[in-house]
This record gives sequence, structure tokens and C-alpha cells, in this order.
Amino acid sequence: MAEVDTPQLSSAKRASCSPILAIVVPTYREAGNLEELFRRIDAALTDVAWEVVVVDDDSPDGTADLARRIARQDPRIRILRRVGRRGLSSACVEGALATAAPFVAVMDADLQHDETRLGPMLARLRQDDIDIVVGTRYAAGGSVGDWGAGRQAISRWAGRLSRWLLRAALTDPMSGFFMARREVFDRNAGRLSGRGFKILLDLFATAEPPLRFAEIPYRFGLRQHGESKLDRRVALDFLAMLFDKTVGRRVPLRFVLFATVGGTGILVHMLTLWAGMELVPVGFRPAMIVATLAAMVSNFILNNAVTWRDARLRGAAWVRGLIAFCLLCGVGAVANIGVASALFLEDGDWWVAGAAGALVGVVWNYAMATTFVWRTPSA
Repeated sequence: MAEVDTPQLSSAKRASCSPILAIVVPTYREAGNLEELFRRIDAALTDVAWEVVVVDDDSPDGTADLARRIARQDPRIRILRRVGRRGLSSACVEGALATAAPFVAVMDADLQHDETRLGPMLARLRQDDIDIVVGTRYAAGGSVGDWGAGRQAISRWAGRLSRWLLRAALTDPMSGFFMARREVFDRNAGRLSGRGFKILLDLFATAEPPLRFAEIPYRFGLRQHGESKLDRRVALDFLAMLFDKTVGRRVPLRFVLFATVGGTGILVHMLTLWAGMELVPVGFRPAMIVATLAAMVSNFILNNAVTWRDARLRGAAWVRGLIAFCLLCGVGAVANIGVASALFLEDGDWWVAGAAGALVGVVWNYAMATTFVWRTPSA
């Protein structure tokens, strides 16, 4: 095969093509902040060849389109638009793996992280024999800004809880602002959980050998546009990541969640059956059919919201998923009703028969759900 000559680039051209620092910015509904964020980064890193990798989770406000328009004028801006999946941690990992820069920073798009600290972070990584520099709000010179007492309490609680996993005395383990050598991501990407919203915690809990680190204080700023991503779902993701890092290697988290939802389904099943037998007597078989349907619908709703939150269905897909779930679980329901009816005719204890029938359908329901309704690699 003939060798292809590569044109020689000027030093200025090479610098523009080869950033030293990649800043990964996960976004969702951040269109109002992007232009100001890029302006601030440009002003803070005048002597550094940098690029920004925007990883957008299909924002409905046009965040990805805006980033793409800016990128047409500034090649230092890149955009990864993710469709069908969400999550701050997984977005950060994908962004870090999509760059060739030797140093990778992670920061939010909401203008609350202090971009002027990027230069000192890079200097520490270049000068010292460390893997990562963490921006901290809790060391001398740092601040959480205008947080209320409630949010400060939540942050302290989450920090204490997360220290179970760490082999490092971080003052701010919940920080979302840090910079690392890119090999930290390359070396650990395959073992990261990708769950939740704190990739820093995931990195420190996963890395082998333990990460060598330094901390740089910064003051947490005010959000300019959009709204905070901290909600109950984020809290669930945080707890899920903690579970995954402590127990998940032996018992898959999704299985535990499905079993828990199945337990609530059995409760719904039994309560509905009780109502059909005791409150509004309709006979065992009709009551069993209604109870089975109620449990299937309940299981679908909870599994979509919790067990498969990372692949949850919405809109028309939700309706199709519900129909598919009920149809596919119908075979399990037939076995459920058949086993329960046989046991009821044999000994007449409706609650024993109902419980046995409900348990028969669990294995089938899980197999069908993971194969045909929520299709995810980690299912």
C-alpha cells in the first residue's frame, strides 16, 4: 500500500488542531447559558489551546442547535447530541472519551463553576505528580454561594454518605468541577457505573490504583438561566450509584429494583384480589383477572419510572410499551391464573392461591421486560 504524505502544518495551525485541554460540558436545557459560558472560558484561557465538548441530552430548548451554530464559527466548540439516554455522569464519560486532549476538565453549563480556576488546575496537573485536581467549595477560600440551609444540609449529608466509598480525604466529594489527565478516563471507563450525577465520586470509587489528587478552592456562582437539575430523580440516581459501587458487583442493581417493584406488584395484586373477594364479591376467577391486570399496570409504571429510568418511555412510546408489556406478560398471567385457580380449588385458601399465582409470573415478566420493552445493554 502506498504511503500517504501528510501535509506539514504550521505551529499555529497545529495548536488550533491539537487542544491541550478539553472541557466537557454536559447540558440539558442550557441554551440561555452557552454563549456566555464560551465567552468566559475564552477569556480565562488566553494562553491555552482548548476545546469545549458539549454533550447534550437532546434538550427540547435547542441547546444542541445553538452549540452547533456557534461551532460553525469557532472550531474549538464541539457537540455530541445524545438521543434516548440521559445522565450527567455518562455524558461526562462520553465527552472525555471523545477528545484527544491530554487533560480533561468537567464543568456545568450553568455558570456556577468558576472558569478562572481552569488555568490553575491545569498548572497543577502539569507541575505535580497527580492524576486529578478537584474544585472544592469547602476548603479555605471556597464558598457555596447563596445556598439555603436546606441545600447545604443535603450537600453535607451526601458528602458524608459518599465518603464510604472513597480512599481519599476529599473536602468536597460531591464536586462537579474538576480536571484530570485523560488516561484517568481511559483506564477506568469500562468499570465506571455511569449512574447518577456525580462522576467525580464514581471515578474515585472505581479507580485502580487510587487517584493522586489536589484541591483548589472556588466560589460557587449564581445560576443565570434555566433551572437546577437537583430533584428526586437525581437523588435516586445518587443512591443507585452508591449501591452499584458497594453491592452491585454481586447483585445487579436492576434486578434488585425489579424485585422491589415486583413486591409492590404483589401487594397491589393481593389488595385488588381482596377487594374482589371481600368488598365487592365477584367470584375468584374475575377477581383474579382484575388483580393480575392491576399488578401488571402498576409494575409497568414503577419499572418505567425507577428500574429502567435510564431508558424510560414517554408519550406514544409509553403507551406502546404498556400494551407490549401487558401482552407479553399475558402468557405469564395465564400461568399465574391457572396455578392460582388449581390451588384454590384444591384447598380453598384464596390468599395462598393468589400469592402462588403472582410469584409464578415474576420470572416471565422480567424476561419479557428486559428483552422486548426496555432494551438496554445493562438490563
